[in-house]
Amino acid sequence: MRSAEEQWDLPPFANFQALYQWSIAQPDRFWRSVWRFCGVVAESEGDETVRGFDRMPGAKWFPGSRLNFARNLLRYRDEREALVFWNEAGAQRRLTYSELYEEVGSVAAGLRQVGVGVGDRVAGFMPNMPETVVAMLAATSLGAVWSSCSPDFGLQGVLDRFGQIEPKVLFAADGYFFKGRVFDCLERTAEIAKRVSSIERVVVVPYASERPDISPIRSAETYPDFQPQPAEPNQFLALPFDHPVYILYSSGTTGPPKCIVHKAGGALLQHLKELVLHNDLRSDDRIFYFTTCGWMMWNWLVSSLAVGATVVLYDGAPFHPTPDRLFDMAAEERITVFGASAKYLAAAEKAGVRPVKTHDLGALKAILSTGSPLAAEGFDYVYGSVKHDVRLSSIAGGTDLVSCFALGNPIGPVYPGEIQTRGLGMKVEVYGENGHSLPRGKGELVCTAPFPPMPLGFWNDPDDAKYRAAYFETFAGVWHHGDYCELTDHDGMIIWGRSDAVLNPGGVRIGTAEIYRPVEQLAEVLEAVVVGQSWDNDVRVLLFVKLREGLTLHEALATHIRREIRNHASPRHVPAKILQVADIPRTLNGKIAELAVRNVIHNRPVRNRDALANPEALELFQDLAELRI
Repeated sequence: MRSAEEQWDLPPFANFQALYQWSIAQPDRFWRSVWRFCGVVAESEGDETVRGFDRMPGAKWFPGSRLNFARNLLRYRDEREALVFWNEAGAQRRLTYSELYEEVGSVAAGLRQVGVGVGDRVAGFMPNMPETVVAMLAATSLGAVWSSCSPDFGLQGVLDRFGQIEPKVLFAADGYFFKGRVFDCLERTAEIAKRVSSIERVVVVPYASERPDISPIRSAETYPDFQPQPAEPNQFLALPFDHPVYILYSSGTTGPPKCIVHKAGGALLQHLKELVLHNDLRSDDRIFYFTTCGWMMWNWLVSSLAVGATVVLYDGAPFHPTPDRLFDMAAEERITVFGASAKYLAAAEKAGVRPVKTHDLGALKAILSTGSPLAAEGFDYVYGSVKHDVRLSSIAGGTDLVSCFALGNPIGPVYPGEIQTRGLGMKVEVYGENGHSLPRGKGELVCTAPFPPMPLGFWNDPDDAKYRAAYFETFAGVWHHGDYCELTDHDGMIIWGRSDAVLNPGGVRIGTAEIYRPVEQLAEVLEAVVVGQSWDNDVRVLLFVKLREGLTLHEALATHIRREIRNHASPRHVPAKILQVADIPRTLNGKIAELAVRNVIHNRPVRNRDALANPEALELFQDLAELRI
């Protein structure tokens, strides 16, 4: 705030909200200030901040600038720790910034030797480990585009993604660890190389074994053999702000996954803004987020290297071998920023994890939560059982912008159940169904002005028809995100779930999170999914619950569940039926697959089941649908 005041000769900002209002009123000045305050490394900054700001989509940010994404993440080359790696099996590794720089140069030299250049795609079928970060940085240093799937993706899920973008090189680990088991990846890697004809080289990273047998894999060599010795110096190619850096994918549970192309400058500038201004990240911080390489939080986390922080990576199950595994790591590594999903925090609470009594988390200053709305009770758990003096920031955004629309405020208060603030420079509003802005009340999350991390578009969508249909057709010229939300009296935000999963019994719109919150606080319930079912010319609400082992849904428990929903939400929220299931289907990113369940109970097909972590769970709902529930 002081920097912006001095740069633009402004009167003092009264508070963070005043800064936010300035950031959306003067976006050209604001984003120029972020560029300079966060120290973007560029060959040229350019004289123009934004061109065509009245077009959405169509605005061009920093059109005269030239930069390299990887160079910004490798600006430090000292002996501080850049990457710290743990896995569930007890493995640990560390890379300093100088070691990371050297290894990236070596892998980049290998990519150059096999002909990788500007615009080529390089893909990763990798766990969350240092070699994944190295491969991404090596590819983007050359102007190639990085895309990754985590190794728990099924074969068809990988083919649905990489088959569309046609990578030239594939990095793949030989296996991965989960819940005490080792899972082989070589068979699927061989099939991917066989069926994606664009792949000219497969680089296999030994991880689950020292000497993996790569002979069945076409054009394969191991990671150590791929790196020329001695390596040539890093060559960071300066490219336009809008040059593509990442391809990420929509969940793909209702159709083929969309391939979302993100810009190097947009992702970099937005991540720096969020890490530095919204999370107070500094070079002496140690930041961790529990994520796989198939979730956008991995891309977000890795950008912390541009701040000079230490990035902590974890591969494996978060509760193996004990439920407090991640907090063991947080205490030993002196983690200062700890990120996880709301689901993880709820599961930790139900598992009886109480770090406030068992772990020294003295270094921890912030806990971040995303993936689904964090209920007020989740805030109570963190402050009561994890750490009393910590900043808990619920954050919300998505793969679509590889960042956030609403997130933390390091100089503001935390209110239970609320996201602290809308993102600086993001003109986020709540629209009613008629397209009018709602200062209060529930509606659609929209962004009414262009912002730098807007995607370049979708892959293989030359006229942007699919891109425009995805975000700009509901409200003309306005980004429609698909979240059902409301603004609070504190100028924060509450997310009530996906708007395409909103329930509509009797014409009343109900966000699914409003039902999950009271239900998931019950000790008997491990997980739940709620959907609307077309019934007698209306919609009735169905609640499916996964109970603790050994429990059966009886009338007394069902009555208790209904009472809790009525007391904590309203009588309109009480489901017409409550049914017990053995499992709840989730996407590979851990989100409840509400739309897939809704399709099944309506006897509609569910496409791309490989996008689910446990597709077999859908059969439980199919059986119920056939019985007409």
